[in-house]
Amino acid sequence: MAEPLPVGPEVDAWPRPLPTRTPLTGSHVVLEPLHRRHTAELYEAISGADASFTYTPYGPFSTREAFAHFIANAASQHDPMTWAIRPVATGNASGWLGLMDIQPENAAIELGRVWFSPRLQRTRAATEAIFLLLKRAADELGYRRLVWKCDTLNAASIRAANRLGFTHEGTLRAHKIVKGRQRDSAMFSITADEWPSRRDAIAAWLSPDNFAPDGTARQSLAALRGR
Repeated sequence: MAEPLPVGPEVDAWPRPLPTRTPLTGSHVVLEPLHRRHTAELYEAISGADASFTYTPYGPFSTREAFAHFIANAASQHDPMTWAIRPVATGNASGWLGLMDIQPENAAIELGRVWFSPRLQRTRAATEAIFLLLKRAADELGYRRLVWKCDTLNAASIRAANRLGFTHEGTLRAHKIVKGRQRDSAMFSITADEWPSRRDAIAAWLSPDNFAPDGTARQSLAALRGR
């Protein structure tokens, strides 16, 4: 009798719930479902930041009308589902991010459509914004695969994925054509068995105890993960 062929482990195969368009609140940031009312604040946030759209499939925006159309379109979509980022420290909407490529039947979901204004980058609010969506996907909705995907030339995005504890899976070659140019995509993921350690490390990094009076972190995320 032939030996059985190898198969993967059994998992909870129930389809996961779809995300809902509701606010998320943290200590440093509030995520608000993207809406046309965010247009004015976000248009101010993108002013002078054309270089930040180098690796996005949209932007930069030459007119307020073009940007308003982009926001209205993004706000109407359920995949990607997009939130505006409002740091508590400033009170001003300063970026956006979302959940996309939502696959309830595979319990897989991607954190994407990320744009942070220069004033939001490298802040606790930026890290917490990502953390809130990851927790919603993994802890509240039960997704088993969290995905991060970016242009292989986008060094800042790759650093962010590594910092947050995503595992590099490889490169999708000639994956897309973006703004008339070939894009190779770097693929990263966090799986269900990895998530608890990543979650605990990010939570520890965000803790007030981890920050000196001048606002600098006492320990890095890599150190808190033990590597």
